[in-house]
Amino acid sequence: MSSWRSFLLRIGDKCSEYGANTDFKEHIETCYGVVRRELEHSGDDILLYLLQCAEQLPHKIPLYGTVVGLLNLEDEDFVRRLVEKTQTNLQDALNSGNCNRIRILLRFVTVLMCSKVLQPGAIVVTFETLLSSAATTVDEEKGNPYWQAQADFYVICILSSLPWGGAELLEQVPEEIDRVMVGIEAYLSIRRHTSGTGYSVFEDSETGEADFVEDLWSRIQALSNNGWKVDSVPRPHLSFEALLVSGKSHDFGPISCPEPPCPPSSLSGITCGKQMHEAESKYHQRLRRLNIFPASKFEQDIQPIDRFIVEEYLLDVLLFFNGSRKECAFYMVGLPVPFRYEYLMAETLFSQLLLLPKPPFKQIYYTLVIIDLCKALPGAFPAVVAAAVRSLFEKIAELDMECRSRLTLWFSHHLSNFQFFWPWEEWAYVLDLPKWAPQRVFVQEVLEREVRLSYWDKVKQSIENAPALEELLPPRSLPNFKYGPEDGKERPEQQTLSSELSNLIKGRPLAREVISWIEETLIPTQGVEVTLTVVVQTLLDIGSKSFTHLITVLERYGQVIAKICSDEDKQLLLIEEVSSYWNNSAQMTAIAIDRMMGYRLISNLAIVRWVFSPENVEQFHTSDRPWEILRNAVSKTYNRICDLRKEISSLKKGVVLAEEAATKSKAELEAAEVKLSLVNGEPVLGENPMRMKRLKSHAEKTKEEEISVRDSLEAKEALLARAIDEIEALILSLYKNFLRVLMERLPDVSIEGKLQPGHSDAMAIDLEDASAMEGEKESGKSIKSQLNGRRTSGPYDVGEKEQWCLSTLGFMKAFSRQYASELWPHIEKLDAEVLTENIHPLFRKSVYGGLLRPINEIC
Repeated sequence: MSSWRSFLLRIGDKCSEYGANTDFKEHIETCYGVVRRELEHSGDDILLYLLQCAEQLPHKIPLYGTVVGLLNLEDEDFVRRLVEKTQTNLQDALNSGNCNRIRILLRFVTVLMCSKVLQPGAIVVTFETLLSSAATTVDEEKGNPYWQAQADFYVICILSSLPWGGAELLEQVPEEIDRVMVGIEAYLSIRRHTSGTGYSVFEDSETGEADFVEDLWSRIQALSNNGWKVDSVPRPHLSFEALLVSGKSHDFGPISCPEPPCPPSSLSGITCGKQMHEAESKYHQRLRRLNIFPASKFEQDIQPIDRFIVEEYLLDVLLFFNGSRKECAFYMVGLPVPFRYEYLMAETLFSQLLLLPKPPFKQIYYTLVIIDLCKALPGAFPAVVAAAVRSLFEKIAELDMECRSRLTLWFSHHLSNFQFFWPWEEWAYVLDLPKWAPQRVFVQEVLEREVRLSYWDKVKQSIENAPALEELLPPRSLPNFKYGPEDGKERPEQQTLSSELSNLIKGRPLAREVISWIEETLIPTQGVEVTLTVVVQTLLDIGSKSFTHLITVLERYGQVIAKICSDEDKQLLLIEEVSSYWNNSAQMTAIAIDRMMGYRLISNLAIVRWVFSPENVEQFHTSDRPWEILRNAVSKTYNRICDLRKEISSLKKGVVLAEEAATKSKAELEAAEVKLSLVNGEPVLGENPMRMKRLKSHAEKTKEEEISVRDSLEAKEALLARAIDEIEALILSLYKNFLRVLMERLPDVSIEGKLQPGHSDAMAIDLEDASAMEGEKESGKSIKSQLNGRRTSGPYDVGEKEQWCLSTLGFMKAFSRQYASELWPHIEKLDAEVLTENIHPLFRKSVYGGLLRPINEIC
């Protein structure tokens, strides 16, 4: 790395480039000196790299802004070009909807204004452009209020920039910034209040989050009342103010905001919901606070805006250092703030880990960052993480079902990196709770996941301080072979046939030879079902030594299984045999079924049928085993569609390129052929014959390539059409099964909207208050309190039937939320076949909540 690049990258860090000095003023002077000397030779490279650093290290933007301000004193043309490039980048980001780039570039131009590089009036014009677009969007007559997410995002960008330049704007253009503030207040008065209940981590509305825009506005107002003084934003430009004022202030070109799509021509719950979902997907909220720590855990003298700023720093570091965990942890512990923020850092990390509908990055990233932070701050951060776990464990009954699953996976993985150490004696009391109590289920699932990551004896040893918890350990992961030495004695004939098949396969015959043997030996004497049992059990036993053995067996003899499991009913029997063989191992059951689905031996519809079989339905509230298998099946189908869409998008670009290449080569050939002229009626060759031959060959080749790419595109589009039909069938089957099992257990509701006699009052719900289910704050009751009207601080007193309903409704909501993008295109069919008018209100609320669909269908 060249010297100037290293100085730009490491400015503000405690590093060798700056002699381990941490004084911002000295860093800026040193960096400025190095960069200034290189401007003449590497001006263009410096411009691009400086902008890249500002965008990808946004917590250092005040430092970069000051460096640019000093460079403006030496080379106004360089800074003018940098400002123009920044404006171009901001406009490109607005056009493409790149939310992170818009937000950071707006912060950067605000800081450039503080360094006298930009005129403050230009910043105000930029703010007003965004604000005008936001106000127009939520206007019911001129805009499209279903795209409020876009409008909210623009306003958040303005508000989030003010801590970096509000004081300068107030000093230099007080009337203009007051006008912006009044405009924001007017916008807040006309926008629709959003609670985001469908994306709330906690089901209980009493711990629900505030509207994010309104919350940020209140923090900015408090900052304004405090004279725009904020401790968490460095202001290094003040040290150079006497110099910076002599620089030229450049103008910032105008920007334009893309208009949202036109509102639907026919207003209905479906059309409005589709647009709202599209807007939320594109302009999603990047943070949803958990509030899991008491206020006493945070610094008492920090302002409300300081929390927001530190959250911004942390989220930006997570964003730009994804894939570089150690650098991420390094920057997270070294933020430019004068107070301790370990608790805020932990809460922000957990908020991202549990963010709904999905985290920005894979769960493993957050796991590794938390591990590295524990190692970087061994005296402070591990205790904070433990406090976060305890707090979430206390609230586990209110935690969204998907978030519970994520927390289980994270916690087990985290413990596996610290010798599985945890004071389990603190949680030993869960053994006194019912088997369906969420805290007991959580401990049980964590221990099961730990066994997957280690081995049974090691995990047992880790709970030696609470030996009674051994009751919650899964059984040892031993196969349950029906035709083993002991169990097979009850079925001697089948045991013999299994042994013959095993010996046959040891000779590595071809799949068709095994099929012939089965058709000649097994089926005539044992029938299809017994044959299926013998074959599947034997093949699973041969592949039981490891994952690799299992995959090898499926690859070699998958055709054998496909031959005897040719329809959905047989595939259902196949899954039952897999579950029976690996009855003691949820992990191997899930892996075997997933692999078989990958090899097209089992359909996703057969998996849905099996998951909703009576035996599994009874486990819905006490085990993650059936849900894991269902998640894998739905995810694999969904990912197949996503992959096909990506491939089709790439092929469409390839078709355009192939067409251009074919057209170009054809034109070159025709141009050469024109030179073949007639002289006195005789053709005269005007081009080299060898070149003509090459041109003709190249033209033919490019045309063939174009045809090939088009054929590939058509094939992929056909596969996508089939995959879309497949996921539609899967969605309908999934929700019909949810409907079937839930309607058997949810209480009936009378015509008057009252509970039918004979049902527990704890399950009561009034249909007349259906709209209140969407606005739980107004009614003062959540679905949790409706289903469980007896919550106390004592033993868990929710009945088993009630907990089953809560868990199943929660998982259905999670599926609706996670796969909303595939549900919306099929919503009309889902409405017609599942979400009918007489559907139970709790069923409707669960699905609608996951889709963020208004429950009263009022747009």
